[in-house]
Amino acid sequence: MLPIIFVLPILQLVILSNAATFEVKHIKFGYLDNDHTSTSRALIEQFNASTYFDVITDFPSEAIASAAMLKGEVDVVLEIPPFFERDLQKEKYNNLGVTINAIDGAAAGVENVYVTQIVQNFNQRLNVELMQPSDQQIQPMRIETIPLFWYNETLNYKTFMVPGILVLLVTMITLFLSGMNIVREKEIGTLEQINVTPIKKSQFIIGKLFPFWVIGMGLLTVGLLLAKLIFNVPMLGSLALMYFYTSIYILVILGIGLFISNFTDTQQQAMFIAWFFTVIFILMSGLFTPIESMPKWAQLITEFNPIKYFVEVMRMVMLKGSGLIDILPQLLKTLLYAVVMNGLAVWSYKKTI
Repeated sequence: MLPIIFVLPILQLVILSNAATFEVKHIKFGYLDNDHTSTSRALIEQFNASTYFDVITDFPSEAIASAAMLKGEVDVVLEIPPFFERDLQKEKYNNLGVTINAIDGAAAGVENVYVTQIVQNFNQRLNVELMQPSDQQIQPMRIETIPLFWYNETLNYKTFMVPGILVLLVTMITLFLSGMNIVREKEIGTLEQINVTPIKKSQFIIGKLFPFWVIGMGLLTVGLLLAKLIFNVPMLGSLALMYFYTSIYILVILGIGLFISNFTDTQQQAMFIAWFFTVIFILMSGLFTPIESMPKWAQLITEFNPIKYFVEVMRMVMLKGSGLIDILPQLLKTLLYAVVMNGLAVWSYKKTI
């Protein structure tokens, strides 16, 4: 109990204080430059010089930019129309198209403010540079941004949070129940009786964990119903795909729970350890804070976080309508995680006959 009381809180404080942040930065920025003039290049340079944006690439077409946003490769796309510089000099007016990934409504609102501020500053500087002395009585040039929020048009925070809450619902219940189940057998002394029976180790583990797999799938069903009936969260993707991925993900959580129970002797110990890892996994999953805003070392740690992949998949399938190909990277990593964790859990479980 001493390491749980003293060591784990220190690790949580050191890791989570650096990883958990509400600041929106490292926004993945792409653009379509249909003008290719010095003015359009100067505008792009303003975003490149900003500390909030990471300019990713120049997209040759809207279709490629849309595909990149669907895959999560870019957060903001700026579209500069043809004859941008000419119309500014002649008509003193022009529009810019800004497409923002608004699954996270709070982050999208902040990103829109950042974009607007940069464009306004550029507009003021452009007025000073291009306006001639004889033009003092002419209406100054004006650039307006027209934001288009994808996947969450109303910037409703519940649309962003509910898929993540579903992840927590499935994760916490299945982890705690599976982690304490075998430990309970140890406490009441029935585990030794089971160990001396002819039942195989694999049969015992499947019999212990399969009910919780069923419970986890049931929790997902209840959660999806509540999300639709109460919060009216859009479900654009395939329900079958969500259930398929969840069935694999629950195997990961059950493996972690069994692994914890093999090295604990009481339910209290199992609860403490399971809660410790759950808190870290949740706060470093991108559920509440963007992973891109975390330090590089913290981003590397999140690659081993199964909740991160579940949160990404639920939001992609429910809100974007992503298909199997789109979530294939997360699916393969989760499948590998399930094989490794269940392999370690079965290996670490000692059955004596």
